[in-house]
Amino acid sequence: MTETNATAGATVTATEVLLPGKVAPSGLRLARRELPAPAAGQALVRVESTAVSFAESAMRRGRYYGQPAFPFVPGYDLVGVVEAAGPGVDPALLGRRVAALTKTGGWTTAVLLTAADLVEVPDGIGPDDAETLIVNGLTAYQMLHRSAKVRSGQTVLITGAAGGVGSVLVQLARHASARVIGTASPRHHEALRALGVEPVDYRDPDLAARVRELAPDGVDAVFDHLGGASVTLSYRLLNRTGTLVSYSIAAALDDTRPVLLDFLPLLAKLAFWNYLPTGRHASFYDVWAGAGKPDSAKREAFRARTRTDLTHVFGLLRDGVLTAKIAARFPLAEVAEAMRLAESSGRTNLGKIILAP
Repeated sequence: MTETNATAGATVTATEVLLPGKVAPSGLRLARRELPAPAAGQALVRVESTAVSFAESAMRRGRYYGQPAFPFVPGYDLVGVVEAAGPGVDPALLGRRVAALTKTGGWTTAVLLTAADLVEVPDGIGPDDAETLIVNGLTAYQMLHRSAKVRSGQTVLITGAAGGVGSVLVQLARHASARVIGTASPRHHEALRALGVEPVDYRDPDLAARVRELAPDGVDAVFDHLGGASVTLSYRLLNRTGTLVSYSIAAALDDTRPVLLDFLPLLAKLAFWNYLPTGRHASFYDVWAGAGKPDSAKREAFRARTRTDLTHVFGLLRDGVLTAKIAARFPLAEVAEAMRLAESSGRTNLGKIILAP
């Protein structure tokens, strides 16, 4: 358990999950660490909810571009309560539930974070529900509205529509009055139909033909998480003015070669397509794009954009437009089991796998 105190001078013992190297889920281990008092601009956050995402599965294989050197604490995002604040931090944050996009460090019971990076969670939203929409909701919202600029009446194709990002994309696209075609395993088709999706089996050897039957003139936007050959297929399924947004290289997760050998060809392919004299557009989405250096104008603009978009997404959750999709919930100490489930091909429930410190 975490010992917490609302005074900035108190020390806290945090229990955290360490990723020691390229290990199986069973190789994750728990450790305890003393946290110092918050420094200027910092806040101590008692973590209520974090989760397992694709990023951690890639990191434990050494396949996530830009991940820190081993050992480190994984955890891409978190929700918690501010229990102490350092000098220069608004004391009104004390006791407030906040969300944070961390990339690493979230799998812990308590953490020191830069207060300017925290986004307040609206009253009435529980920690687990909010957790499902931090990186997934932010990614889905920005790809849909900032990258592809999807409009009412358009048709979109979402690969992995039953996944963490995909299931949020589905809801946001339907809220925008777009028609949604989604690829997924047949075991998820019924749940996707209930969300207004026209599902297609992602393993169908004639997947392109199935999509063209539904959208003979092509689709207005494709959101592709697989990379590799899937991106080429996705681009070919666009209509004359369509937009492709690639946001992961999940198909290369189990490769053993350096991740750059998969990532750089993807970026080159997207850039080449954009040079062609067509009305189509292709891009790679990165939730950290434009973050800039600490204390820079770019960092401030990034924070403002993140806060604006995530607050809007939380508002949609509060208003019932979005539904939090939670596939399972595990105590932090059972992180290995949680990760095994997240990586299981037989997983049946839609949504995010929550870790509860």
